[in-house]
Amino acid sequence: MSEKKCTACESCLMPFDKDTGVRESDKYCSLCFKNGKLAYEGTDLKEFQKVCYESMRKNGINPLKARFFTWMIRFAPRWKK
Repeated sequence: MSEKKCTACESCLMPFDKDTGVRESDKYCSLCFKNGKLAYEGTDLKEFQKVCYESMRKNGINPLKARFFTWMIRFAPRWKK
C-alpha cells in the first residue's frame, strides 16, 4: 500500500502550494516548522488558532476568511485527539 503524500500542513492546514517560504519538513509549512522544530510547541489549540488568526490578519487576509481558516485548524492531524 502506498503512503499518501501530504499536500497541506499537518498543523495549520495551509496548502503547500500557497506556502511562499522555504519548507524544512514534508509535513509542515514554512511558518509552522522552523530551525528543525515546530514554531508553536504548545498543545493549546485555542491559543494556536489565535496566533494564526492574528498572523493572517496582519498579512491582509479578510476577517471572514481568516476566521474560517482558523476554525478549520481543529481538523489538522496535529490537533486530533
